[in-house]
Formats: sequence, C-alpha cells, structure tokens
Amino acid sequence: MEERLQKILSQAGVASRRAGEKMIAEGRISVNRVVVTEPGTKADSGRDEIRVDGRLISCETERIYILLHKPQGVVTTLSDPQGRPIVTDLLEGVTERVFPVGRLDYDSEGLLILTNDGEFSQRLQHPRYGIPKTYRIKVEGNPGKKEIQILENGVDLPDGRFAPADVCLEKTNRGSAWLRLTITDGRNRVIRRAFEVLGHPVCRLIRVAVGDVTLDAVREGAWRRLTRREVDRLLARAGNPNPGAK
Repeated sequence: MEERLQKILSQAGVASRRAGEKMIAEGRISVNRVVVTEPGTKADSGRDEIRVDGRLISCETERIYILLHKPQGVVTTLSDPQGRPIVTDLLEGVTERVFPVGRLDYDSEGLLILTNDGEFSQRLQHPRYGIPKTYRIKVEGNPGKKEIQILENGVDLPDGRFAPADVCLEKTNRGSAWLRLTITDGRNRVIRRAFEVLGHPVCRLIRVAVGDVTLDAVREGAWRRLTRREVDRLLARAGNPNPGAK
C-alpha cells in the first residue's frame, strides 16, 4: 500500500514526520534509486527500495521507548553546531537510533521520552491528543493568591492565551517559591514566558511527568526503558483504538 514518504520514515524509526519532510526537501531520500524532493511523494514500503543517505531502511525496526532524566546544560537535539552535549550522549548502551519526543530547552531538566516510533511520537506531541505534562517550577519572588488566580484564568501571550490545566503552590522560601503545573500546551518556552508576564521569572524548571509516567527514582542523567504497560497507557490516553498493537 502506498503511503506518504514522511509517514514511512516515521514508521521505520528514521525521524519524526516533520523531520522526515525536511530530509525529503534536502534531497536525502531516494525511492528505487531516484532522489525525491517533493514531501507529498508516496511509496510502498513493502515493494519499493527506500534509502536515506544511501542506506536502505526497513519498517521492521524494533520499537524502542526510553525515559531519560535530562540534566540542565544538554541540548534536546540529535546534533548541535555549537558542540554542546546532546541528549543521546547520555544513552550509554543504546545502539538503536532514537529521537526525542518534543523537547526540553537547554536550561530545563527532567523527564524526556526518546523513541524510534514516529506514530507514538506524533500522538504524544500533537495538541489534539492533549497529553498532560507536569512540571515543578522554582520562580523568583512569592506569587500571591491574586497572581495564582490570574495564571489559572489564563495569561495573554503574543502567540495566544496560556492557562495551565492545574496549578499548585507547593512552598515559599525567602525570595523564591516552588509551584507544580500541569499543562497540555506544547508551545516553545510557554511556562517561562507566562511567569515573565507575571513578574516572577523561572529559576528552575523540571518536568516530572508525562501522562501518568513519572521520573520516579531515575537519577539525573540516567535512563530506563518504558514498560509495555506505560507505553500502552500513553497510547490509550492519546486515543489509540488498539493500545499495544504494533
């Protein structure tokens, strides 16, 4: 059956659909020895010879799902022109090629999922599936009840309103406070931007859960494989009609 090339690349664990579109546009993909540059091109993975940078791909790749406790000072990409550490540098012992599901910025830390399953990645990231992500955040100053209420009602940002699904003030210190936020918004640095509007810049941001998958006892810089049950629960939450089927 013919499908769009970017979907085939995603299913084969080569790249997410968006990254696959970029690879096609860059002329890195060939079908039956002919270089393809049109993102809408279709192929049959069971019949056609599909290559990435000259390497034949297979859609029979074992699906890998990894939970990493990302530290600060590591880039959530597969390469960095500035030579900074990247997340896959931390995956000692993992020989399969995996890519991050979404991102945590350079200064953020906590739970990051990596996989070679493009469909799984798409479901976890796409806004229509509304997968909740929970963060612990340290901010400058002590937000009061009025500011918490403003946040709950929604903060207007240049790219639209941001309102967390849940917000809780955990504790206050002298000159700082810790809060816990659950969001379904996937916009870039949206939490940091919202707290800047409130006048309480974020000092530290830690993602502690995606859906009901948590960091638990995974130490900073370490990783573990997601269990089959955890993968199934995430897919079920994203509306997979048949969780666990591969």
